[in-house]
Formats: sequence, structure tokens, C-alpha cells
Amino acid sequence: MTDTPADRPLLQRVFQRLDDRAFQSGEVLAVELSVTRAAVWKAVEQLRELGVHLDAQTNRGYKLGAGVTALSEERIAQLLPPGVRARVETMQVEWSLESTNTRLLESFPPAAGTATVLVSEHQWGGRGRRGRGWIAPPGGAICLSLAWQYQDMPADLSALSLVAGLAVVGALASLGVTGVRLKWPNDLLTERGKLGGILIEMRAEAGGPVHVVIGIGINVQLDEAARNAVAAAGNIADDIRAHQVTVPDRNAIVAAVLACLVPALDEFPRHGLTPHLASWSQSDALQDREVHVENAGEVTRGVARGIDSHGALLVETRAGVQRFVSGEVSVRLDQ
Repeated sequence: MTDTPADRPLLQRVFQRLDDRAFQSGEVLAVELSVTRAAVWKAVEQLRELGVHLDAQTNRGYKLGAGVTALSEERIAQLLPPGVRARVETMQVEWSLESTNTRLLESFPPAAGTATVLVSEHQWGGRGRRGRGWIAPPGGAICLSLAWQYQDMPADLSALSLVAGLAVVGALASLGVTGVRLKWPNDLLTERGKLGGILIEMRAEAGGPVHVVIGIGINVQLDEAARNAVAAAGNIADDIRAHQVTVPDRNAIVAAVLACLVPALDEFPRHGLTPHLASWSQSDALQDREVHVENAGEVTRGVARGIDSHGALLVETRAGVQRFVSGEVSVRLDQ
């Protein structure tokens, strides 16, 4: 059973006491959590309002819907390879935050060569590129941020989002979630739509250490309300549930991502993007497709031809191959 410290919000404590295998009565939950039966009932209703899939049966109680799992620091740590676990300075699971990236950016960075990991069940102010919102109902997504410190500014730091993306693709593949591709510079795509995204932010002073925060969002199982909200924002969402008969435990997903990402962050200053170029080519969702690149108010049309060794997008146009280090890419829908 997951440890649920008494100082955590009641919603989180109830959520973490439930699982998808057995019903738990409201009376038992009330005793375990030292609250009233009415408080448990209210918490259950609030969880439903937030989009959590719950099953309830008279005289049996409540359980999480099939495939819904609560996140736990202890469970994630147990699933990490020992070498990676030793590199995690702190790890915390929060119930609700505006943004995991913002929290870590405003905090002290970890010691060089170690990571601070923050995961939130519910993120109400998460953002993607260009400040777009990231919709994440409790139990339905991974909202993960990892802080890392480099003693000096690595070369081609902008390519780090590509390395992070490949780490996530590798992590999902290790759990049997295949067919995930990467849209430059930081979207996780499937044939059905957008599975997730990566947002890298940093604080740095000239000639000093660099505090990097990598935010990763992955859709695990979204309800209809969440899908409609994503559609209203202009995207088509996909989730892991659409591809898997059995949805991987979200703790296993977080652990797999960390197991791939931490070593990649450690080696990045020494090797940059070069060791990952072949993997990117295999995962490139834009390769040889007609694209529009919007950058600094100008739109360039052409055919995507992969990336260079520094992580820049290469687009073949009538004027020749152009190189982009930033920009918003869209693909012709009739291809």
C-alpha cells in the first residue's frame, strides 16, 4: 500500500489509497485517513469532477478505473536502476501544481551531475511551446519535470530537447509502447495524434553554471472531456491506452523515462547530439514531408530533410536547403 503522509491534501491521500484491483469501503478509508465518512465521499466526488475514472458499488466502496494508477515516490525509486537512483538527489510527487517546470526553475538547482525530479498528478497551468496549455487530468497523464545543472554551458544546448525526446521514445518502447515518432523540435506523435511534448527552460549567468529544467508531458489515458479540451486548443490528442490492451503503470513510465534521460543528460556535454543522429532519423516524423516553418513572422515552405549535427531542422526549398534552429512547423494535411 502506498504511503500517504497526513500533511498531503485529502484528495491525494484518497487517490493514493485506491487502486484498480479491489474495492475499498468509505468507512475503512475514513478510519485509515482519520477523517469522516462524509469527507471521503466529498473527496471521491471531487476526484470525479477532476476527470478521475472511478468505479463505485454499493456496500463495496470505490476503486480506480482500469489502468488508473496513483504515483508514488517509493514505487518509482524501486523501479529505477541503482545507478540512476543514485543520481536522483530528490524526488517528489505533488497533487496539484500550476507547473512542474515553474516550480523547479524557481528552486535551487541540484548538485552538478544529479537530478531533482518533480511529478504532479494534476497540473492546471502547464504549458507547451508558445505558452499553450497542457491538459492533464489526475491519473490520466505524466507531468514530469527534471532539473539538472551543468557547470558550464554545453555546446548546442538547444539540441537537448531532441535528446530528451529520444529518451522518452526509448523509454516507452521498453514498456511495449511502440510507433512513437518525434516532430522537431519537441513533440511526441503517433499516427492518431499528439501523445506528448517536451519543454526545456533554463537559467544561466555568463560564464557560470546552467540550471536546466526538462518538462515532459505524456498522455496515458484521457477522458472525452480532456480530448475535447485539447481539440478546442487546436490539437488532436492520442494516449497510450489507445495502443495498449494493458496500460503500463504510470510509476513504471516515470521510472523508464528517468532511466533513459539521466544518462543522456550526463553524457550530453561530452558528445552532444552526434551519438543520437541515427536514432533521430529513425524516429523523425517530418522526414521527406512538405512542411511550413513559421519563424520570426516569416513562413518558409519546403520539404523536411532531417536535422544536422547541431540539431537544426533542414528544409529543402526552391532557393536551396535552409537551416532552422527554432520555429513552428506544420505539415501539409493532404500528404
